[in-house]
Amino acid sequence: MRKIRERGVAEGEELDPAAVVERLIELKYVDDEAYAMSKAGGLLRKGYGARRVEQALRADGIDEGLRGDLTPSEVETRRAVILLARKRRFGPFGDALPDGLEGHKKREKQIAAIVRAGHGFDAARTVVEANSEEELDEWLIDAQEAER
Repeated sequence: MRKIRERGVAEGEELDPAAVVERLIELKYVDDEAYAMSKAGGLLRKGYGARRVEQALRADGIDEGLRGDLTPSEVETRRAVILLARKRRFGPFGDALPDGLEGHKKREKQIAAIVRAGHGFDAARTVVEANSEEELDEWLIDAQEAER
């Protein structure tokens, strides 16, 4: 309580918790929007998808309207799934998959890992089945052009 008074957040002996919270929000010590933007951006930069970002924000108590405003664009989503594939060495970023059942199982495991990271099945399949990094670059460029 001493620190709250020293920082000018509250005055007097009796502190009203609701008033203190309102004052903290007013002083921008508590800013859900800034927090949510930072959290969403950080998760995307780690390669997580839109579903995972939304789940994390919901778990942190971020309002539904704000969560909806922070839904990543198609370009951001594709960039994140490519980043995840590069980090995990999936698809064209890893070793060539063997033919036959062994290659099929490995491909399915890669797709499942991408889906668990919050990406859609179609994006996961596109990345894992891409023949080259250039093919994924073109896929990203297509989304950028469509967004314009």
